Amino acid sequence: MTSACAITPPSCAAHDPHPKAPHVSVPALACDVHAHVCGPQEHYPLIANRLYTPPIASLQDYRHMLDTLGIERAVLVQPSIYGTDNRAMLDALKQDTQRLRGVAVVPFDVSIAELESLHAQGVRGVRCNIVDLKDDKGVLPMAGLQTLAQKIKPLGWHIEFLMHVNEFPDLDVQLGKLPVPLVFGHLGYVPTSVHEAAGFEGLLRLAKDGQAWIKLTAPYRLTPEEFPYPSTLATAERLLADVPQRLLWGSDWPHVFIRSGMPNDGDLFNLFAQWVNNPQVLQDILVSHPAALYDF
Repeated sequence: MTSACAITPPSCAAHDPHPKAPHVSVPALACDVHAHVCGPQEHYPLIANRLYTPPIASLQDYRHMLDTLGIERAVLVQPSIYGTDNRAMLDALKQDTQRLRGVAVVPFDVSIAELESLHAQGVRGVRCNIVDLKDDKGVLPMAGLQTLAQKIKPLGWHIEFLMHVNEFPDLDVQLGKLPVPLVFGHLGYVPTSVHEAAGFEGLLRLAKDGQAWIKLTAPYRLTPEEFPYPSTLATAERLLADVPQRLLWGSDWPHVFIRSGMPNDGDLFNLFAQWVNNPQVLQDILVSHPAALYDF
């Protein structure tokens, strides 16, 4: 019998299958550092406590988007819908070991042998989802993070956080002692409605110290506005002014669980290019920085 309290995770809209070509010249070996592949469910079961149900987002469709934009390299990030079952991502990596890298989700007690196996398959980092923690808001699982960091350090990996940095005023104090690079998605994931964000300043300090990388991804996750998400411009400008040497770009394809209209990937890339408006910085963000972090 189904519980009366059971809630079916909402289904997501599909990505726009007709990406537009960029308005700017995309440098050779440019990299999209944040995308997901999803489905089919009969091959890759979804976890029961997921927040959403995605449509199929195949590697073939993703490659079409990359080819249209002129992006040659990419990083597939394990989505929350699969928990620690990384098979969908790993199967995609097998199809293009030269152009693709991965970021996996693993438990803190993962074995060294499992990490080495993931490394051989193209994984170069682990993702830690803080957003979905139900208890102890504002507290990070530092014991587990320290254990995981020590295990991945010999591999040259990083820890990627999905977190609202504004919820952690002492972010740099809590995370600064981890012995591996740190990556933060979605411009720090600070809602544009938040006017004072000590955690964002902590993120900037981590970046200035050379420990943190920040992804210029998914501005639509910071605001309920429609494209071009005007209230996110100030955050992007602050990052580009203060820490251009620690920035990355990602498409966030196929834009799962989006609450505004589905964007076109060409429009999203053009928005990013408008933010940057500097050919050398664009080259660094798209080519040099991901090459160093993801071992291309």
